[in-house]
Amino acid sequence: MNKRFVGVLLFATVVATVASLLLYRLLINRPQPAKAAMATTQIVLASRDLDVGTVLKEDDVKLADWPGVVPTGATAKTQDVVGRGITTAIYAREPVIDSRLAPRGAGGGLAAMIPPGMRAFAIRVNEVVGVAGFVVAGMRVDVLISGNRPGGDQSLGTLSKTLLQNIEVLSAGQDYKKDAEGKPIAVQVVNLLVTPEQAEKLSLAAAQTNIQLVLRNPLDREVAATPGTAMALLFSGQKLKTDAPVQQAPVHRAAAPPPPPPPPVKVAPPPKQEFTMEIIQGTHKTDLKFTGGGQ
Repeated sequence: MNKRFVGVLLFATVVATVASLLLYRLLINRPQPAKAAMATTQIVLASRDLDVGTVLKEDDVKLADWPGVVPTGATAKTQDVVGRGITTAIYAREPVIDSRLAPRGAGGGLAAMIPPGMRAFAIRVNEVVGVAGFVVAGMRVDVLISGNRPGGDQSLGTLSKTLLQNIEVLSAGQDYKKDAEGKPIAVQVVNLLVTPEQAEKLSLAAAQTNIQLVLRNPLDREVAATPGTAMALLFSGQKLKTDAPVQQAPVHRAAAPPPPPPPPVKVAPPPKQEFTMEIIQGTHKTDLKFTGGGQ
């Protein structure tokens, strides 16, 4: 091979390598364009994890920059949230929004967690009624009652019926904080979140019947249509029939006397016809009247 050709090839290779290195160094040392600064807004954030029922203090919140869209209900004034109770747990550096706070003046604790139009109803429980302590805050239960129906068929014995379904448990005893692990708690009273009408039903049921709470999956919101059952039907396998409407015995009444015959219609006689005849004798005129029959 020609030595001159080999020398030129080696020189070209060296030059290309050096040029590539210089270009690489130039590219990596090239200053990066400054990124556009994202717009931020100062809003109130939680400075630490806040549990349900906590009344906010000044050291529980802070003003901080929030990038992007401001969440609905957020505020830029700490005085708007200080002194209000928390109805939903808020974690550190989360925006403190109005929908997660109790109304101003409502305070904290259990009362602040009751939504408008709802009521908290206390039920005395034991290990059986309280489902061995697993009826805790945040759980969903059905309310089962058993007793004797007033004025019903006493031969059926004790009746059992599902009174309410899918009721939220507000607190177990004095503990109204939801436990993520769902550990059982032995308590004597649980508070249920109900409507005023449901509270009336529970008041009568607690006084006149035996109450049993039935634990259900919080994600199961289906309302089951159950007819109930009775002691006499447990071994027969039959279902409880709904009460038939009360049929009243027919009332036998004495036959009314026939109405009196209508009075005879009197036909008025035809009017009499009168005829007048004038008789003239010289200068004297005489009128003679004749009455004719109605023939």
